[in-house]
Amino acid sequence: MSSSKHDEEAAAKAAVDTGSPTIFDKIIAKEIPSTIVYEDDKVLAFRDINPQAPVHVVIIPKFRDGLTQLGKAEPRHGEILGQLLCAARIVAEKEGILDGFRVVINNGPSACQSVYHLHLHVLGGRQLNWPPG
Repeated sequence: MSSSKHDEEAAAKAAVDTGSPTIFDKIIAKEIPSTIVYEDDKVLAFRDINPQAPVHVVIIPKFRDGLTQLGKAEPRHGEILGQLLCAARIVAEKEGILDGFRVVINNGPSACQSVYHLHLHVLGGRQLNWPPG
């Protein structure tokens, strides 16, 4: 197992979904610097600090509203979930990867979710393999 993969698994196993503020809340508040790719009143997209592809952007809702992970989504979250996916398309276009990109949502420790604030990963800029895991 590679060191990077082991680190991701360890971080996911150590993370706990408490609903308390996360590093993403600090990024939204501009308390932690990030390279913003796209922002509107509902979502924020920024470059991942540990990219897994030439283009690797994280997209988050600015207001969690209980959405710490996709597994907690309820019908009332439909609008923001759609906005996140629309933002993924905008990011792909801005990054020049509209002809080939992947959107990933990690849900829970078995999927290596380490930050409990729902987020999408937009990956591209290289040939992506299938199956992914």
